[in-house]
Amino acid sequence: MPSHINDPVLTGTGVYATETAEPSATAWGAIIAGGLAACATTLVLVALGAGLGFSSISPWHNEGVSVTTLGVMTVIWLIVVQWVSSALGGYMAGRLRTRWRIQRDEVFFRDTAHGLLAWALATVLTLGVLASAVTGAIGAAGQVVGAAGQTAVQAAASAAGPLSQYDMDALMRPSQPGAANPNGETNEQAAEEVMTIIGNALTSGQLPAQDRDYLAQMIAARTSLSVDEARTRVDQAFTKAREAAQKAREAADAARKAAAMLALFTALSMLIGAFVASAAAAYGGQLRDDLD
Repeated sequence: MPSHINDPVLTGTGVYATETAEPSATAWGAIIAGGLAACATTLVLVALGAGLGFSSISPWHNEGVSVTTLGVMTVIWLIVVQWVSSALGGYMAGRLRTRWRIQRDEVFFRDTAHGLLAWALATVLTLGVLASAVTGAIGAAGQVVGAAGQTAVQAAASAAGPLSQYDMDALMRPSQPGAANPNGETNEQAAEEVMTIIGNALTSGQLPAQDRDYLAQMIAARTSLSVDEARTRVDQAFTKAREAAQKAREAADAARKAAAMLALFTALSMLIGAFVASAAAAYGGQLRDDLD
């Protein structure tokens, strides 16, 4: 693209003179080149980080990094990706632009603006490429947090219920091993009612006395236990269910805090990335001018 355009202009004396038009202050070619370089670098580094992350975790107990360590590594890597790609994109935008024969302060401003525009273009392109993946991840995270936050209600309506299968079997276990149910009924026939009562107790935070006595009588009738022994089983089952619900809420709260911190660190790294791109563009532009 030419740096200036010469147009003949008719002067007052009838002689044609030449008017020099200033070139555009925005070198879009350099901006696009820098943005594409930054976008490609981001994708490569993200893929590399994913590979390193998968190689550092293990399904085996006490092997691989912990979840906390992996989260910290992810945040650090995202910051590194943002800074490296922004620096490269900004440098390319500054180094590839045409030379401006204007004041040095204006050159510095234009270079930093070109670096910022290259960073903005790379950000938009990267989000466009990763839109479906990011949307899916955010949706999945939202579903996990929402489900964990409503543990008690969800548990009462789910197939697993607020009690595990083992806890349900322990609750319905006959007093003597191998003894048949006195009523000839299977444990599955009472499991749904037990789940509903325990789930309602988790929602309210306590097991009402009438429900506790009803469950104790139900267990006693099915296990040949005394009512007092059955009531002890009910209390133990409710305590375990309440502890499990509390752990689920704590996990949901930890996930919420982690998501908030990730969002804050991502925003901060992007702002710093914009500064790095601007500074790199100014540096690249200065090197380009010194070569002329």
